[in-house]
Amino acid sequence: MLTSLSIKNYALIEDINIGLQSGFTIITGETGAGKSIMLGALGLLLGDRANFSSIRDTEKKCVIEGVFSISNYKLEDFFKKEELDYEKQSIIRREILPSGKSRAFINDTPVKITALQKLGSYLIDIHSQHETLSLGNADYQFNVIDTIAKNESVIIQYKKELKDYKQLLKRFEELKEQQSQAAKEYDYNLFLLKELEEANLKAGMLEELEERYEELNNVEELTENLSSAINLLQQEEIGSLESLKAVRANLSRISKFSASYENFHNRIQSAIIELDDLEAEMTDALERVEANPEELEIVNQKLQLIYNLQKKHNAENVEELLEIINSLQEKVSVTENAEAALTEIQASIKDQEQLLEQTSEKLHKNREKIIPVFIEQTEQILNDLGMPNARLNIELEQGIEFLANGRDRLEWYLAANKGGSFKEVKKAASGGELSRIMLAVKSILAAQSQLPTIIFDEIDTGVSGEIARKMGEILQKMGANMQVIAITHLPQIAGKGVTHFKIFKEDNEVATQTKIIQLAEEQRIEELALMLGGNTKSDSARAHAKALLN
Repeated sequence: MLTSLSIKNYALIEDINIGLQSGFTIITGETGAGKSIMLGALGLLLGDRANFSSIRDTEKKCVIEGVFSISNYKLEDFFKKEELDYEKQSIIRREILPSGKSRAFINDTPVKITALQKLGSYLIDIHSQHETLSLGNADYQFNVIDTIAKNESVIIQYKKELKDYKQLLKRFEELKEQQSQAAKEYDYNLFLLKELEEANLKAGMLEELEERYEELNNVEELTENLSSAINLLQQEEIGSLESLKAVRANLSRISKFSASYENFHNRIQSAIIELDDLEAEMTDALERVEANPEELEIVNQKLQLIYNLQKKHNAENVEELLEIINSLQEKVSVTENAEAALTEIQASIKDQEQLLEQTSEKLHKNREKIIPVFIEQTEQILNDLGMPNARLNIELEQGIEFLANGRDRLEWYLAANKGGSFKEVKKAASGGELSRIMLAVKSILAAQSQLPTIIFDEIDTGVSGEIARKMGEILQKMGANMQVIAITHLPQIAGKGVTHFKIFKEDNEVATQTKIIQLAEEQRIEELALMLGGNTKSDSARAHAKALLN
């Protein structure tokens, strides 16, 4: 529950700090005094979008802070999941800086607004003045029935299964489109693939072929130069090897005189060995060089084929051509294996449909079971609220289409008067009747949801007198199990509160401020007397006020 609320530099509020208790709390004040400002501040704590224009003094930051007692609400897992420190007295703070930037904190840890929104959904339900209109909204109607039927875990399971199902359908349509496109290009792709595969391409083969082509195309020049080089090495008197051997003999004679001369001798010896090996390899190369016009023609044809394929496919090298082969093989394979792939994904879709049918059937049965109970409870509360002839009918029909929350279609109908026909709730009820229906729904939900705090912003719209008193009794009863805060203009409801706050405006020399105070017993009597008699606080109004409090 909300134990304290601090608001600084927000709208008409300069600085207020109030402590709140469990049970039923009342907030009253004249129209325009600032009740909506307080709700706006609470909305910021729960993750509403910040508005820089809400800052009272634009030179200072706006700070809104709420302390919540959460030890009884099993929120440890939420804090662990969000990587936040769990405190039994948790503090939520929202700041709007003069720069316009907004910051949020949970127990002094900076968090994103989404974290506030998630935590807020566990802490407070704010019923706005216009929320009664949502009674005619199908999503709201489903939410009420599912909350009472305790369908939360089933809904989560269904939504996951529905997401997977839609992804399978999307994949199926994508595959059909791919295969349709591939079928149109199949013959051409197959032709290109066979043409490339027949070339027997291998990585590095282009360089090998070009090298072999140069050898075959320059036989005479190779023979002439290799022969000359070998001859220069091998001539008996002036050949390079013979000259080096003579040098080796000279150095051999003096190598014993110093390490330097021995080093010269060893190096010459190494050079002779290397040249011997070189001469042998050159001789082998010369023996392999021979004119082969037929091989030259074959190599040339292979080269021209590769060059043509590179040009055709805009490829820089054989490696890119090999990549193109892989791509074409995949495209051809998609077409050739189309039927098997479609059959496989269709089987997955069918399996997923069966899961969805089972889960949606569970949702349907849970809803079907709880609806008569909900109708009975609602009609009983409406009877207490001065609608003894009101009858509620909820139609639940199961279709075949998988919708956002099952296969059901839901509609609430109301016959407000005796002998009246059923009409949609939003069309059958007046403003005051909608307020009473909403209060009935909220009181039933409160018993189910275990929500710490609920705030009603003028739930009493359109009612007065004895009906207002009974509404107050219901709110008071709700306050026995949770924290209930009601903003009201009706003394019959205000008199039922355990704690009473008054919001009012006060002018000083500089500006108008909104302030809030907790009323003591005598102050409550005065406030209720004003609500009963206007500006004239008569003795009868005071007596009536005392009676309401007692």
